[in-house]
Amino acid sequence: VQLVESGGGLVQAGGSLRLSCATSGFTFDDYAIGWFRQTPGKEREGVSCISSSAGTTYYSDSVMDRFTISSDNAKNTVYLQMNSLKPEDTAEYYCAATRGSFSRIVLNWRCRRGMDYWGKGTLVTVSS
Repeated sequence: VQLVESGGGLVQAGGSLRLSCATSGFTFDDYAIGWFRQTPGKEREGVSCISSSAGTTYYSDSVMDRFTISSDNAKNTVYLQMNSLKPEDTAEYYCAATRGSFSRIVLNWRCRRGMDYWGKGTLVTVSS
């Protein structure tokens, strides 16, 4: 299982970025994929997750209505569109995957708990 994040960078508050998670080494439809973020001294946060085969998504309260997760099954890629970015969104963003097709309730739990396979991360910095 390989997960490669891209799309991070420096953006001003109020701006947008789109993160990409390119996956390989597994059957894309068999896995749920999520975006997590972490800053030094803080707990890791499950930002958004998607279980494409089940048609379910999860968003943390902190990003609801600002971020959108989507998947392109033809490209085995998951995206995180981040709009109205705030300085508190500054973090290392990680893509992660776990096998399964999850209902909304279970995806909620998995997105909070974490997943089994992880990428190396991409840094997002939002300046005020």
